[in-house]
Amino acid sequence: MLLAEQNITPMNRYFIYLSYNGKNYCGWQIQPNGPTVQQRIEEALAIWFRRPVPIVGAGRTDTGVHARLMVAHFDWEEKIESLPLLVEKLNRLLPKDIAVSHILPVAEEAHARFDAITRTYHYYISTEKNPFRHELVCRFHHPLDFEAMNKACKELYRYTDFTSFSKLHTDVKTNHCRIAYAGWEREGQEWRFVITADRFLRNMVRAIVGTLLDVGRGKCSTDDFKQIIEAQDRGRAGTSAPAHALFLTNITYPDSIFRE
Repeated sequence: MLLAEQNITPMNRYFIYLSYNGKNYCGWQIQPNGPTVQQRIEEALAIWFRRPVPIVGAGRTDTGVHARLMVAHFDWEEKIESLPLLVEKLNRLLPKDIAVSHILPVAEEAHARFDAITRTYHYYISTEKNPFRHELVCRFHHPLDFEAMNKACKELYRYTDFTSFSKLHTDVKTNHCRIAYAGWEREGQEWRFVITADRFLRNMVRAIVGTLLDVGRGKCSTDDFKQIIEAQDRGRAGTSAPAHALFLTNITYPDSIFRE
């Protein structure tokens, strides 16, 4: 049966690319106990389109976590003629700590979460006090052995089950992820942990960072780190690193889902 015969209007799907400072938000996903990034974007879309426009994000970021690049999708019945104009209007409606960079048309079945190929996070630490970066970097007061930490990072490639680094009692069906890259890199006076995977579990990056910091302090060896992964027990891993120094920095998709 044709769409016209079913009285079904075909939808146009769009990807929104945005960034945000997560300091003032209870994470990405809408929830009853505080403001979220998703909530603010949906409010701005509702003002512009004059009716509710739900969005679906590429994933969740926890309270206080930032994004240099987050992607979400939404549907609209009509083709949007000027996407740059929509970007401009949304940025005027959004608070200063959320910015839309661009909006792209995608295939009707494209999904911001399920079609993502990889996601990349950065975590920043520094052993020096910096009054201009203290809200975005975790200051660490102990010397760290980054060579040992990078050696432990290589163990992450050997496994796919990261239950030991997952928040307990989540609603995911599997704790398996494939890590493509993990390592510490020097960036000026700071150190940056970079990790790329096909997916991440709740609290996974912060738990990995916290455990690697134990390695850097000599409290945990590479063999210990390996055993922590194999234990599949969150209680064996280190304390989660603070949220304010974590950034979602990139999400990749197959070229085939994008439309002109």
